[in-house]
Amino acid sequence: MPIKAKPGEQYTIRRKILKIFGAAFHVYDEHGSVVGYCKQKAFKLKEDIRLYTDESMNDPLLTLSARSIIDFGATYDITMPDGTQIGSLRRKGLKSTFLKDEWLIFDNQGTEIGMLKEKNLFMAFMRRGDLSALFPQRYEFFKTGSEEPVAFIRQHFNLFVYRLGLSVLKDDEELDELLLLGATCLVAAIEGRQS
Repeated sequence: MPIKAKPGEQYTIRRKILKIFGAAFHVYDEHGSVVGYCKQKAFKLKEDIRLYTDESMNDPLLTLSARSIIDFGATYDITMPDGTQIGSLRRKGLKSTFLKDEWLIFDNQGTEIGMLKEKNLFMAFMRRGDLSALFPQRYEFFKTGSEEPVAFIRQHFNLFVYRLGLSVLKDDEELDELLLLGATCLVAAIEGRQS
């Protein structure tokens, strides 16, 4: 089933329904074509999320893997198929658990280059209850030291299917589209479980 992106969204990530164990997501471009397939294995102590070019899973695009087993402030490395690290994200543990979700973004050298923040405190608080489907997530990407968002993620309002849209507002060398897409897949996999 083709997905129509909302105006301004370069990518849409949609959770595959009727998946019993683990999670799977299709990634669509702005024209509704599948450009990626993300699979998350069930019952893994250490998160290992793979993004492939399609559902055949022959051509890997990115790997998102946790550095430690269970950690509220886990760091996830984003690597290319050849093992080259393009960046990492670290969840701000306690703050993300009780207030708004926040992730620090690092380059391949471990230097902080940005942040991914949930936009609205009230919506974040309401989303942590049983009515989470009624309060969709919204995140903004910021470069370190800037108050102007580079991109944002918006959860589409849908009671049955978890769907995120990624809108890239500015081209940026450090926070490039591949890193932003990897971060969005991570949000879909990690945060989507809380819904």
